[in-house]
Amino acid sequence: MIKKIVVAALLVLTQGIVLAKTTVKKENGEWKLFVNEQPFQVKGLTFGGDVTKENVGGYLRDLRFLGVNTVRTWGTNDNTKILLDSAEVYGIKVMLGIWMRHGRPGMEGDDSFDYLTDSKGMDDMYKGAIATVEQFKNHPALLYFGVGNEVYLNIATDEEKKAYSLFLEKVCSHIKSIDSNHPIVSVDAWSFGFKWWKEYVPSVDIYGVNSYGPGVAQIPNELQKAGVDKPYVITEFGVSGEWDSKKDRNGSLIEPSDEDKYHDIAVGAKEWILSKPSCLGVYVFHYGNDNSFGSVWLLLRYNDSFRPQYWATREAFTGLKPINNVPKLLGFKIMDTLSATGKWVKVQVDISDAENDKLEISFHYNQRLGSRARKDQINALECRGSAQKGYEIKVPDENGIVKLYVFAKDSYNNIGIAQSSIVIKNKGNSKFLPGAKTTLPFFVYNDAAKMPYSPTAYMGDFASMKVDAANREEVHSGKEVIKISYDRADGWFGIGFVDPANDWGARPGGYSVKGAKKYVFWAKCNVENVQATIGFGMIGDENPYYDTEKKSIKIPLSLDWTKYEIELEESDLRCIRTGFTLYSAGVGEPFSIWVDDISFK
Repeated sequence: MIKKIVVAALLVLTQGIVLAKTTVKKENGEWKLFVNEQPFQVKGLTFGGDVTKENVGGYLRDLRFLGVNTVRTWGTNDNTKILLDSAEVYGIKVMLGIWMRHGRPGMEGDDSFDYLTDSKGMDDMYKGAIATVEQFKNHPALLYFGVGNEVYLNIATDEEKKAYSLFLEKVCSHIKSIDSNHPIVSVDAWSFGFKWWKEYVPSVDIYGVNSYGPGVAQIPNELQKAGVDKPYVITEFGVSGEWDSKKDRNGSLIEPSDEDKYHDIAVGAKEWILSKPSCLGVYVFHYGNDNSFGSVWLLLRYNDSFRPQYWATREAFTGLKPINNVPKLLGFKIMDTLSATGKWVKVQVDISDAENDKLEISFHYNQRLGSRARKDQINALECRGSAQKGYEIKVPDENGIVKLYVFAKDSYNNIGIAQSSIVIKNKGNSKFLPGAKTTLPFFVYNDAAKMPYSPTAYMGDFASMKVDAANREEVHSGKEVIKISYDRADGWFGIGFVDPANDWGARPGGYSVKGAKKYVFWAKCNVENVQATIGFGMIGDENPYYDTEKKSIKIPLSLDWTKYEIELEESDLRCIRTGFTLYSAGVGEPFSIWVDDISFK
């Protein structure tokens, strides 16, 4: 039967027939959503992850198990059609995101865009948005378009917000002119977009609201206060986040307990959202899977294990209780909340499991200082002891406030997590911040999509230099290679791959590669007699945040791929801000250099 459904769906897709028309109508004073004239209540999840033909079916079967009927994306990529095609087979609709750049760095990234003056940037976004609509407007899995996400939240001034609003209306009105079958949603945090949409963006059909915790129940009041008569959908919902949290006695933000996380989604989605008039439904945040700080707090999975939010989403959308309960951590207490690196500290843990499954206990930590990558990491702690005799943890090599976790994983692959904190105070306490922890080998480059550093530090006659970090002409391994071209006969040029992007030491960043013995790369050139100085490290300690080591070698480049190594014995690798540097000079004619497989080993 499944095979027949798949074949039928693919036949329809290839014919390009519009099977689903989405509309919003007001009935008896309430806004409602319809798909092909049938009522549709959004029971959705925000959706992330690397979609492939091999894994997408597993994701979508899991979504069906949870009672999900739609997913939300923030943008499109090369695999968007794979997602849409498969979603149609499984009867799941897609809110297709169209990304609008943020005006200043925020929680989601470090982008800074000027809606007052950057006409080329706006034109690029405009053309990209229209191209997306033209490509997918007839896809039967499409529910509606979601244009922008929290842009008003991440713009500083009213003047810029008005400029963005006028640009947004230009985009949305054009979308409406070429697609009358799908409404337009625009998304922002809380009520920040209401007055701007109302005054300047009439083409927005549905207000998208990102709101976490019980405050989401007040959205109808906020719409009323703004004088808005529009349908709305909660485009991100979860437990209360860092921005609404109080601090514990050590100054660490208090995260909701696993029990609170379950309640807020299982009960809150129904009582605070789905029951409200003119609310079209909810997208729970987030169907993703990693081992980051945000994953512990908000995601349905952590490192492939089920969190309370997973089962709570299922109950919210289907009314069904968990098949197997997440272990309960009833208490997690640190006996010495002020200590120094290397000391062993006793902890008390009280754990229960409804099914009496065998539990795997582990301890971890997170600190909230430094680069995005460093602040996001959950790092394992050394521990000893047992549930019967008690546990001890070894204080990590950090300074200041550190958040501690105890993980309890059962045989069903559920994972319960509780939090506490400790203050680490070492003698000669320094303000130095190491880079994000890494595992070796650590690749500075082995394909463009995986780059931890950004090629944004241009030097010398950089106007004559072009850097293509996704070149496919002369690949040594993988799919892509770095190509650096220089079209002058004389002069010199340089490029640095830095973290964070466009920074010369003013902001924290970089990676710790402690333990590495060699820095390895492959390089070649298309012209003889070209020499280049290649290595890592560039930012001096006169800056607040700097490279703790700088090493390079000057080499005559070959016309063939050649492997080069730099020895790292006795090097200080605690924070490498600049993962790759290259300097070269003109040789009387234009030339190109290719570099690939750059790593610390």
